[in-house]
Amino acid sequence: MALLETVRAERIAKIARLKEAGMSAYPSQANRSHPVALFLNAHAKLEADGIPVTLAGRVLSMREHGGSLFVDIFDGARGQCYLQRDKLGEPLYALFGETVDVGDIIECTGTAFTTKRGMLSLNVSGWRMLAKSIRPLPDEWYGIKDEDERYRKRYLDILLSKDLSDRFRRRSLFWNTWRSYLLGQGFVEVETPVLETATGGADARPFVTHHNALDMDVYLRISAGELWQKRLMVAGLPKVFEIGRIFRNEGMSHEHAQDYTQVEFYEAFKGYEAGMDMIVDIYRTLADTVYGTQRFSIKEFTVDLGASWERYGYGALVKGEFGVDPLETTAEEVRDVLARRAIPFDEKGFNLERGVDLLWKQVRKTLGGPGFLTGVPVYLEPLAKRSSGDPRVVERFQVILGGSEMGKGFNELNDPLDQVDRFRHQQALREAGDAEAQMNDASFVEALEYGMPPTFGFGVSERLFSVFEGVSVREAQLFPLLRPKE
Repeated sequence: MALLETVRAERIAKIARLKEAGMSAYPSQANRSHPVALFLNAHAKLEADGIPVTLAGRVLSMREHGGSLFVDIFDGARGQCYLQRDKLGEPLYALFGETVDVGDIIECTGTAFTTKRGMLSLNVSGWRMLAKSIRPLPDEWYGIKDEDERYRKRYLDILLSKDLSDRFRRRSLFWNTWRSYLLGQGFVEVETPVLETATGGADARPFVTHHNALDMDVYLRISAGELWQKRLMVAGLPKVFEIGRIFRNEGMSHEHAQDYTQVEFYEAFKGYEAGMDMIVDIYRTLADTVYGTQRFSIKEFTVDLGASWERYGYGALVKGEFGVDPLETTAEEVRDVLARRAIPFDEKGFNLERGVDLLWKQVRKTLGGPGFLTGVPVYLEPLAKRSSGDPRVVERFQVILGGSEMGKGFNELNDPLDQVDRFRHQQALREAGDAEAQMNDASFVEALEYGMPPTFGFGVSERLFSVFEGVSVREAQLFPLLRPKE
């Protein structure tokens, strides 16, 4: 810490030296004429024409050679500036040496030229400080090794790691590919409330906050507006989607974060079987557009999205592994199986729904995919339509990739009487201690009573992106949540 304070003091003194020389350490405007990448691409013509060029960027390295300096700057691409004492003149050259450090953001004006070693460079005739750095950058080649420190100083982590900056460019492309695909299919992008008086669209524990103006507690949403988007089906908008932030006050893990981005879309007059075909096409499009391949290593699995997608039966898989039929079993029987297999579970709020879901999660780990899970019991999905072939299960699928669930779609429940019964059951679970059970939303049921057409809905979170990247959800986020430093 003492060394850092010494460095800071030295650099603050350099700000005073710049001011003394008549140069601002933080001018309001840059005069850049070319981004570095454009300068390098057009270098041959610029050199032939002798056109003056102004580059700007962060100093990443400086190498002195006789009466000259080779300075690497970075503005998203890396370029070399060549400073000569004779060309700049002694005062400006000396000022550079006295005041510029690695980490500073500078502006250099000159002409394009190629060094004897073939390096495309800028022969500098003038320079200016744009932003004087007071703290030193970590070593460019070693970066920041401590994970907590990397997350706290993500801006440095990204600056020093091309792989990481490329990841976030891919993240942008990932979400914009979703957006372009859906817009191309005639969907309308919408925004639905983040603050709700009753959460809906998922089984999850919400964050609670207080609305001062209305003097009431509200919840941060746990889905990307599922019940709101279905109201838009009632409103006569046949295709809608939202890409937005959602919040779940739950545990942290390799695949789980508390605030993250999710896409959800809804299409009237479409069934979930046709929805499966659409999802295969979207996932393959994402893979091709963002990664240029449809083959991924996910955990211990090699997953080929271009292959034929499997169909998995929920009941058969659970019964085959544990000997209990999810459609016939009881909470007590499931509790016994969990205890016998030494699968941890929380007695508080334990019920059939949570128990069977735990059994399924053990089976899920063994499925590589790509595939669709179907035949889920009605009691596990309060918002999906019952199957016409077997009313004990819902017309729902989940995407399975590498032992994890990577998206869920279903025929939306549009029978208001059935929806009331399902909400009542969920409310009973909440009253019995299940904090993740869904809340009753009477205004949504009222909307259903006006008539909602048969609708297919689908949603998937940024977990899909992190899995494609082969990293944790937190590593795939720009600024993951951390405890404040003490």
